[in-house]
Amino acid sequence: MQCSDAPVIVEQRFDEQIQNVWLAITSLEHMKQWFFEEIPAFEPVVGFKTAFKIQSEQRVFTHLWEITEVIPLKKITYTWKYQEYPGNSKLTFELFEDTPQTTRLVLTHEVTESFPSEIPEFKRESCVQGWNFFIQEQLKRYLS
Repeated sequence: MQCSDAPVIVEQRFDEQIQNVWLAITSLEHMKQWFFEEIPAFEPVVGFKTAFKIQSEQRVFTHLWEITEVIPLKKITYTWKYQEYPGNSKLTFELFEDTPQTTRLVLTHEVTESFPSEIPEFKRESCVQGWNFFIQEQLKRYLS
């Protein structure tokens, strides 16, 4: 993905109370069930950092995350980059309580420093497909 690309935005409604969706996106125990089981630690605290490796074919992607904003039960933002490659992005999960029993999640992934365009995993289509999978399939299944 490139800085010139529009942010990837994925929206999903869940038949869950907002606190349950918040736990799913901010609690290590829950995140390992639907997101990345390789995450070694996660705390929804500004300044918290974590790193973990994911292998895709012959490439290794060491994910480097740093929490930059937390508004409990509403919003969490972190930087998302990789140790092995140039590029940086900002990932934001925002929660909206539609009713006391339903929550809408809006994920926004915005590139702040371009990633290498020759690597398939950094293509916009791959990013869109990945977030649709995580939010509209994995997280939806986990919360149902």
